[in-house]
Amino acid sequence: MRRLLFLSCVLVLAGVGIDAQRAAAPAGPTMVIETVKGTIEVQLYAADAPKSVAHITALVNRSFYRSQHFHRVTPTLIQFGDPVSRNMTQQQAWGVGNSGNPINVAELVPKYKHVRGTVALANVGDPKLSDSQIYIMKTSSPSLDGKYVIIGKVTKGMEVVDKIEHADLIRLVTIK
Repeated sequence: MRRLLFLSCVLVLAGVGIDAQRAAAPAGPTMVIETVKGTIEVQLYAADAPKSVAHITALVNRSFYRSQHFHRVTPTLIQFGDPVSRNMTQQQAWGVGNSGNPINVAELVPKYKHVRGTVALANVGDPKLSDSQIYIMKTSSPSLDGKYVIIGKVTKGMEVVDKIEHADLIRLVTIK
């Protein structure tokens, strides 16, 4: 019994089972999303999804996400990345647009799961067709695992993620 208690304490102190996904990711660039509700910071997984992160970084550096709106907000996630969402009169069309340049590779990494704070790329049924649309998980959703490219995790601003509503504005997205 004493040995079991000791092993349990060691595992807890080592972080096993607490948040192994967050501990496993090497540090990468940080994407900073400035919204009307506050700022969200995302550590990007450049080592594990290099082409996907390079694609998103290139879009950020072109100011692609500036003045877009969150076009999808559910109890599970928030989503942005459709350039049509800049036009408030076109809300019925929000969610189908993208940069027009899919990544053409599915960088699926089994160690990453769809847990609270996960940042991933939306797609239309094939992860190779991921493009500019990004979502952030508000809750865990294991049914999404292995179907979408996970590009990072929220490191600051989950309280902002929780406050985001449909059509909230993204002021600016930068990389630091």
